[in-house]
Amino acid sequence: MTIKEIAQLAGVSTSTVSKIVNNKADNINGETINRVLQIVKEYNYTPYGTIKSTQQSRSFLLGVLLRSATQTNRLVNGIMQAAQEAGYSILLYDSLGDIESELKHITSLCHHNVDGIIWEPVNQESCPNSRYFTERNIPFLYVNAPENVPSFHIEFSQMGYLLTEKLLACQHTNIACLIKPGSMRSEQVQKGFRQCLFDHQIAFQDSMLLSIYDNNYYAKMNIQGFTGIVSTHFASALKFYETSINQHYYIPSDLSLVSLKDDVREDMSFPSISSIRIPYYEFGYQICTDLISHCESGTDLSPCGFVTNWQLDHEESLNQPLSLRNNKLVVAGSINTDVVLNVDELPQTGKTLFINSASTFLGGKGANQAIGAARLGTEAFLIGKVGNDLDSTLVYDTLQKEHVMSQGVRRDPKNATGKAYMHVLSNAESTITVLPGANLALTPEDIFKHQYLFEGCGYCLLSTEISDDAVLATAKAAKKNDVKVILKPAASKYLPRELQDLIDIFVPNRKEASLLCPSEGTIEGQADYFYSLGIPVVIITLGHHGCYLKTEQQAKYFPAADFVSVDSTGGADAFIAALAAYLLKGYSLETSIQVAGYAAGFCVSRQGVTPALIDAASLENHIHTVQPDLL
Repeated sequence: MTIKEIAQLAGVSTSTVSKIVNNKADNINGETINRVLQIVKEYNYTPYGTIKSTQQSRSFLLGVLLRSATQTNRLVNGIMQAAQEAGYSILLYDSLGDIESELKHITSLCHHNVDGIIWEPVNQESCPNSRYFTERNIPFLYVNAPENVPSFHIEFSQMGYLLTEKLLACQHTNIACLIKPGSMRSEQVQKGFRQCLFDHQIAFQDSMLLSIYDNNYYAKMNIQGFTGIVSTHFASALKFYETSINQHYYIPSDLSLVSLKDDVREDMSFPSISSIRIPYYEFGYQICTDLISHCESGTDLSPCGFVTNWQLDHEESLNQPLSLRNNKLVVAGSINTDVVLNVDELPQTGKTLFINSASTFLGGKGANQAIGAARLGTEAFLIGKVGNDLDSTLVYDTLQKEHVMSQGVRRDPKNATGKAYMHVLSNAESTITVLPGANLALTPEDIFKHQYLFEGCGYCLLSTEISDDAVLATAKAAKKNDVKVILKPAASKYLPRELQDLIDIFVPNRKEASLLCPSEGTIEGQADYFYSLGIPVVIITLGHHGCYLKTEQQAKYFPAADFVSVDSTGGADAFIAALAAYLLKGYSLETSIQVAGYAAGFCVSRQGVTPALIDAASLENHIHTVQPDLL
């Protein structure tokens, strides 16, 4: 800072400044003296301080002048680590985005005779102030300078390219970039976004840019029908995630979302947003190392982009567009905690029974079928009620672990979570007693609130362990959205006429079929009766004897898969989950029934229900071994 510039800032002559700083201000009023001295202090003005002696010894002191240090503390950490390793100290200044504050810091750095400076300019107007460093022969390097100023920088454009490419790899072609206008990072990510679209022959349109400051950006996204979003800032991605839930869109089932992530943010387990971590620490370490090398050895300081091995931390918020998946179903039914009691004989009046072992699992036909479908690669949305108790925590934790979409599961403060007590004999036969609890609190209103879950689904798995009104409301919601209904008539003594007309696939077991059709004594007669009610597909499950199918085209038995039965409790749920999953995958009804038979066989061959439900890879590997032509 020259005496002339001090005079201009103070609004006085250069001679006045000279007199004040040299203690010759006898005839100058106190207000002017104070104003000049304040400016001199703020700008670190030293008389005759415009020349730095080239013979002066090194100070082993580096200056760091950042546009906003609060946003880049990991960058500072990297710089400090490199400096300390080389025996240097750091003077850190934060311009807070203000060009006047920045100029004050520049003069202070010159006053301290630092050996070198890392400088992140506030804006384009800041750059001419580099003359203060040049006049004093202080080496400096620009960091993240305006576009037309060569500087060291992180290659945000390459990260934007990779994020966009990840969406394209999942077959998204209608994607948008969520930006923060005025942000240099957003500008660079946009470049990579556009370049990636160009390289993949997708035309860029301005409507693909969504501003986080636009209150209507989400409505615009819906109008455009975007299926994938690239976010330049993690905070923007979090806001988008929250807005999506409020609008009944879920990630990644309805939308895919990827983002850059500041490494100052702690790891978050929820929400799971697939992100690339910005390597501020590594970048800071590298530029400080380069500056020190220049100060000590005169090495080149040519500006360049910083590139590392960019990778997503995970892919949990990525999926194919819904229109390409066709593997979504909704399940409405009971949610219980199952208490499994292994016994040698069933309880009898007046006799004490000893239990061999006991275990507790998540159960209920709704939860079992949802988990079974999810393990087979299907997106399963569960609708049901639990209590406001400790058991409900087990429910939510297990559903999250099993990747079941639980936004349709609600707590009921007036009821406990349902419970089922199962006595299992050594021959795998079992008896079940159920405390319905919150399951019976599921109302048609609850179903209507979650009608959006039916959109885009192929099947609705419905069981009658919830109230009759909720069963009927669920079937109606499914039909309204062109979703096929698979009904399991658990504990039902009759089928309402209105419900019969809404069933596409009816799956009772032998006892349930007899209870609903006592007039027919044979499996074939019972299946014919249900078919006569207008139900197009009837499948009566027969335990270790397989099942019987009745349709317009055929009536036939299917043998059971060859498994040793240990616990038959969840066989039907495993069967129904696999039946729906493989129908969704495009297999025929006959093939899906056979696959479902194998899934049921795996389930009954192991203890419990949810622990025994099979995953797709294990199921298909077994089928390829024993019946290679089936799939």
